[in-house]
Amino acid sequence: MDAAAHEGPTAVRPRRPRGDLVREYETTFIVQPEISDEGCNELLTKVDGVLEREGATRLLHDDQGKRRLAYEIRKFQKGRYVTTYYLDEGKSVAPLERTLRLDESVLRFLTVMRNEEVVDIETRKKEAAEEERIRAERARERAEREAEEEKARQLAAQQAQQAQQAQPPAEAAASGEDGDGKAQASEAGEAEAPAPAAEPAPTAEPAPAAESAPAAESSDDKETEG
Repeated sequence: MDAAAHEGPTAVRPRRPRGDLVREYETTFIVQPEISDEGCNELLTKVDGVLEREGATRLLHDDQGKRRLAYEIRKFQKGRYVTTYYLDEGKSVAPLERTLRLDESVLRFLTVMRNEEVVDIETRKKEAAEEERIRAERARERAEREAEEEKARQLAAQQAQQAQQAQPPAEAAASGEDGDGKAQASEAGEAEAPAPAAEPAPTAEPAPAAESAPAAESSDDKETEG
């Protein structure tokens, strides 16, 4: 007998109605670069509140740090990029974007649907928790590296300022005297330079001779001709 005849019916996963599909979204928003970590955390808390109020499940926040913008926005050339991943049926997208639009610290935002239907929600939540842990560790390392670079820049600027202040005043005075001597020598050279010779006056050309007026005919000639 065929072994397939002993097998039970194939298990079919029940599908939810189309309107109840749980989708995964990601909303990326750019925050002004001078916003502190505390200010950014306050914004993320506000985002979490909107998602919770609308019944969405926040998976993770990915803080990507400061990046150079492709073009200037509100006179800013850099921005802090943050991406929020969450599960929802689509109802929370509009309220979340409205909240970001009204926040003055947000320069731009964009929402993309990553997965049209999330089947195993619990598994996706566990994966997101691990992703958030890894990305948070990377963000911490990046913040420490940026802090060290900023500290090195400040130290270099401070050392340059101290070196300039430690310059002996005699050297500064000598450089000033040299400059004055060069200026005086230049003025003396200009004073001793002979004045340029005057150009000779142009020779006047003789005026053209006036044309003589035609002689008038005498009255005797007129009578003779008559």
